[in-house]
Amino acid sequence: MEWIKDIFYTYKPVIAMCHLRALPGDPGYDAQKGMEWVVNQARADLKALQEGGVDAVMFSNEASLPYLTKVDPITTISMTRVIAELFDEIKVPYGVNVLWDPEASIDLAVATGAQFVREIFTGVYASDYGMWNTNTGRFIRHQHAVHGQNVKLFFNIVPESAVYMAERSVVDVARSTVFNTNPDALCVSGLTAGVETSSDTLKLVKDAVPDTPVFANTGVRLSNIEQQLAIADGAITGTTFKRDGYIWNEVDVNRVRAFMDKVKEVRG
Repeated sequence: MEWIKDIFYTYKPVIAMCHLRALPGDPGYDAQKGMEWVVNQARADLKALQEGGVDAVMFSNEASLPYLTKVDPITTISMTRVIAELFDEIKVPYGVNVLWDPEASIDLAVATGAQFVREIFTGVYASDYGMWNTNTGRFIRHQHAVHGQNVKLFFNIVPESAVYMAERSVVDVARSTVFNTNPDALCVSGLTAGVETSSDTLKLVKDAVPDTPVFANTGVRLSNIEQQLAIADGAITGTTFKRDGYIWNEVDVNRVRAFMDKVKEVRG
């Protein structure tokens, strides 16, 4: 797990979400404000996250609801524009997540120089988006075809808003995922964005695959960060950094600072 410190310059890193506003093609896109407004909102959130001391950021199209499992090209193109315009202002390691399209996420990472991707790479699910299937072998081959071998892949093995089609314990899923696909890290989530990841589930996964990094993926906040990082190898968080802890508000730098002060205390 040395690669974690190589990329994030610390152990138990906190990856902060930089949630982009709705993009062209999304039902919620505001054509009157346009892409310049989307870029400026992302710039303000990035600035607050970095000033607050996060270890890394991950850009995602969080407002592209309802999500697609195969996005239209305009989504990836728009995200590329945002990251390109912010490129000189990004001072921490960064990753990307095109919800919920693994190939698009890998493409975006390669095009923008992102160091990691979080996605649903494995499994078949009954979800709010319909029947959700994956094809890990194709995704990994695509990663190599576009020269993304150095992009670290975070496998979300407990997808939000979805359940496995067959009854499988999270321990079995973790072990078979590691054996069959060799992920760089596993992510464990709550029901939806902002919902706390179960500490019991985190521990089951970590105990099952002790040599693979395991990240708490949702609902990590000031009140539970000590407990979560006692088990997990890192955390991915977004909602808790927003004003009033509401997912669609802007990032509040004071909430970020308070959270990261606690993280530094926990890390010793």
